[in-house]
Amino acid sequence: MSTFEQSVQADRAHVFHSWSAQAHVSPLPIAGGSGAYFWDPSGKKYLDFSSQLVNLNLGHQHPRLIESIKRQAEKLATVAPAFANDTRSELARLICEAAPEGFDHVFFTNGGADANENAVRMARLHTGRRKVLSAYRSYHGATSTAISLTGDPRRWANEPSDSSAVHFIGPYPYRSAFYAESPEQETQRALAHLRATIELEGPSTIAAIILETVVGTNGILVPPPGFLTGVRQLCDDYGILYIADEVMAGFGRTGKIFAFEHFDVVPDLITFAKGVNSGYVPLGGVVISDSIFETFTDRVFPGGLTYSGHPLACAPGVETFKVFQEEGILEHVTHLSDTVIKPRLEEFATRNPLVGEVRGLGFFWAIELVSSKETKVPLVPFNASGPAAQPMADFAASCKEKGLWPFTHFNRVHLTPPLVTSKEDLERGLDITFEVLDEMATRLP
Repeated sequence: MSTFEQSVQADRAHVFHSWSAQAHVSPLPIAGGSGAYFWDPSGKKYLDFSSQLVNLNLGHQHPRLIESIKRQAEKLATVAPAFANDTRSELARLICEAAPEGFDHVFFTNGGADANENAVRMARLHTGRRKVLSAYRSYHGATSTAISLTGDPRRWANEPSDSSAVHFIGPYPYRSAFYAESPEQETQRALAHLRATIELEGPSTIAAIILETVVGTNGILVPPPGFLTGVRQLCDDYGILYIADEVMAGFGRTGKIFAFEHFDVVPDLITFAKGVNSGYVPLGGVVISDSIFETFTDRVFPGGLTYSGHPLACAPGVETFKVFQEEGILEHVTHLSDTVIKPRLEEFATRNPLVGEVRGLGFFWAIELVSSKETKVPLVPFNASGPAAQPMADFAASCKEKGLWPFTHFNRVHLTPPLVTSKEDLERGLDITFEVLDEMATRLP
C-alpha cells in the first residue's frame, strides 16, 4: 500500500470531518508545503490559491514563523492566561499599534468564532442590551452565537440557537435587492433598509451590528462607497456598537493590516484570527476600544479560555509583524493587485461569457459565474449540491488536475493566494483559472 493510500485510510478510520457527510469525504493527504505551494505524498504539487482556508497569509512553512515557534517552545512552551507573558504582551502591543487610536487592549482567543462570541459578550455587557444585527450574506463562526449571526445556509441546521440575532440584507450592487442602478444608490437604499430594521427591532434592544468589513466566503463583497461610514453613523445615532469582523479580511489580505482602513471608518470592537499568524498555531482575538475596556475596569468580564494568548501562537504573530515590515508584504500585495490581478480579471470578464462580475481588493477577489450576462442567472443555484453544483465541481477538478488548488463557493471562484505569492506564480494561477473557465464556456450551453 502506498503512503498516499495509507494516509487516506488512517484519516477515514478515525477523523470526523467538519461540514461533511462522513461517508462522502475523500481528503487529499498533504505531505509538505513551501511558500505558495503544497504537495501530496505522490509528489504532485499544487499552487495554493485558497491559502488553505484563507488563513495562510505568509504561506506554507515560512522559515521565520517556524523558527519563532521553536524559540518560544525552548523558552516557555505554555503558560496560563492569568500570568504575564512577554510574547503575549508584545503581540498585543503590536496589534494595538496597528489599530486606530483609542484601542489599547486585546483579548486573545483560540480563533475567529470565539473572537466574535466574546466581542458580542462585551457589547451586550457594555450596552445592557441583547440583540445583535448581522447581514444575511455573512459567516461569523460555528459556535453558538457566532453561527446564529451567520447569514449563510450553514446556520439553518443549527437553529434554534441565539434568538437575539437579527439579520438584514447587506449591499450587493451586482445583485441589488434594492433595485439600485449605481453603487451610490445601493449604499443609500441599503442604509435605509438597515435603519428601518433598527427602528422595527427597537433601537434600545440592540447592542451591536457585526459586519465582515469585506464579506469573505459569501462573495468577496466590497462595501460600496459610503456604506460603512453610514453604518457607523447609524450606530452613533442609536447608541449601538459597531463590531468589525476582520477574521478573513484582516492582516494584509486586502493590502492593509485591517480592511476597514480602506473605508475611513473606525469600529468599536475589532475581531481577528487567521492571518495574524497564518494559522501556524490557533489564535484569534478582540481589539477593544478604550470606552469598552473601561466598562470592565472594576466589573468582572465573565469569559475566558484556557489557551488565551498561548505563547506558541503569539510568537509567530509577533514574527508576522516583523515579516510584514521587513519583506514589504502590504506593498507587494497592493502592487500585484493593481498591476496583475485587477487588470487581468477585468480583461477576462469582457471576453468570457460565463463571467458576470469580478470584484475585490488586494489578494481577495471573486469571479462570479453566470449562465447569462444579460439575465445574471447564477451558473449554479444558491446553496446548490449534487448534480446542480456539478459545473463548479468540474471546474475545481480541472484546476487540481492542472496543479492549482482553487477556492470555490456556490457560483463563484475566489482568488485568495498567500500574500507571499510571486508575480510569476500569480500569473500562472490566473492562467490556469482562465484556461479552465474558457474550456467550460465552450462546453456549457
